[in-house]
Amino acid sequence: MELSFESDAEALWQDALDLLAARELPEALLAMLRNCEPTSMSDGVLSLKTAMRLVVKNVSKIQPLIEECVSQAAFEPMTIEVSFEPAVGQPTPQPRASVMTRNEANQWIAETEHRSAAPALAPTRAIIEDTWDEGSDEAAREAENRRRRERNPLVEDISPTTSKLTFERFVRGDENDIAYQAALQVANGMNTTYNPLFIYGKSGLGKTHLLRAIQNYIARNDASRLCIYRDASMFITDYTEAMRHSERSAASVLRQNYADIDVLIIDDIQKMVGKAGTIGFFFDTFNELISNGKQIVLAADRTPAQLGMGKDGFDERVTSRLSSGFTTPIQVPSYELKLRLIDTFCERMREDAQRENVPALSGEIPEAARQYMAERAGTNIRVIEGFCQRCLFAATSAERRGTEITREEIDAISKECWPTTGRTVSIEDVQRAVERYYDIDHSSLVGTKRHKSIMEARHVAIWLSRELCDRTLADIGKHFGGRSHATIMHSISVVDEARKDDKLFYDRLTQIRESITGNL
Repeated sequence: MELSFESDAEALWQDALDLLAARELPEALLAMLRNCEPTSMSDGVLSLKTAMRLVVKNVSKIQPLIEECVSQAAFEPMTIEVSFEPAVGQPTPQPRASVMTRNEANQWIAETEHRSAAPALAPTRAIIEDTWDEGSDEAAREAENRRRRERNPLVEDISPTTSKLTFERFVRGDENDIAYQAALQVANGMNTTYNPLFIYGKSGLGKTHLLRAIQNYIARNDASRLCIYRDASMFITDYTEAMRHSERSAASVLRQNYADIDVLIIDDIQKMVGKAGTIGFFFDTFNELISNGKQIVLAADRTPAQLGMGKDGFDERVTSRLSSGFTTPIQVPSYELKLRLIDTFCERMREDAQRENVPALSGEIPEAARQYMAERAGTNIRVIEGFCQRCLFAATSAERRGTEITREEIDAISKECWPTTGRTVSIEDVQRAVERYYDIDHSSLVGTKRHKSIMEARHVAIWLSRELCDRTLADIGKHFGGRSHATIMHSISVVDEARKDDKLFYDRLTQIRESITGNL
């Protein structure tokens, strides 16, 4: 088959990628395959190129499967060839290091030449010597990578618990899939425009899991990139200790350590609010890394704009930097995602229990019970995992009695995981929370101003008052400047429509609601 148009090669590769995706390959591997660019197709060979050495290595491991899918898409036997073509400014690839030292290689050649015809082995001598020299270069680079990690005190060993926070173990849904895809592309180096990558959402939704997944992916697949994870509290400590150090060079050394990083990950950066010195150091570090083409990943419980609110918030120069890359939310889990989480957590716990011989967690929770668990679960994923463990323990105990876990048992466990205080939410509570979130005063919220931001805040406050407060619509209207029943109904309908169609708005609404209820 002879096809001269590059678009045909691209079409065939896209069809093959669709077939490979249907084989349920790991998402990380599919992302690597998407990094391959088809260049030509001729005589039954599809030629691909990539600017990543790791992609070449991993593609070779599953080449038969890839060729099977390519052949299926082409309706005739096909093979693939993958070549490494470095991007502009990227060093050329080097062969793997020889297991022989130069002395061992020379000795082997001398002994072989003594037993055989020397002229016939001349090409072999040249190949071995060239390979040794090139391999030595790679060995030198690997040694330099080790020295680089050893001399930077910011590098820490990844603990066994943290090592489990991988992309493969992340439970995906509509609420977090954009953040997942962005984190994966940053980890495998496919997308350098997501810089910084800023992920926000309330506590317990999986932000830290994604940040650690990036760190684990890089540590496992590309040791040449120095990736550092720091919680904001650790970052603050680094700065304050350097400033207090008796040696004036301590601050300079800290700056050098942070500058010698390829991927900097900082979690919970909202903890820096009010820390002017730390924010200044962060700003300088941010600018230096970005200017040198390094990657930054950040997470917080609010958007960059919200971090700039209030008298102690980040100043505009910082928030503009935080917003300069790709910002994406992780939203609270829906019923469907909670059910998926519960199914996944329970299955993993049963597998772990069987492997580690823990009979107390070896039982099964019936599907109907898991569905009820999803109805009763809160939104904090870390708490949901603990909830699953306790329900699995109860289900195992019930199995031994010859019964199944009951709804009453699930209710009792859920109340312990998400206790209620019995406190009644007032309209004033709602108004204060909304005023604080949107940074507006009370008179603006209940007054007649119709600026866009104030109108949204007013609609949200009215909707939350209807949802959380045991008051009539007439009572709510009185607390909002004497507004009529029809006006209150209009605000409620505006919010009902917006939360269905706008995920960012839904996320804001959820954050405010949970700031009022205390995430109960």
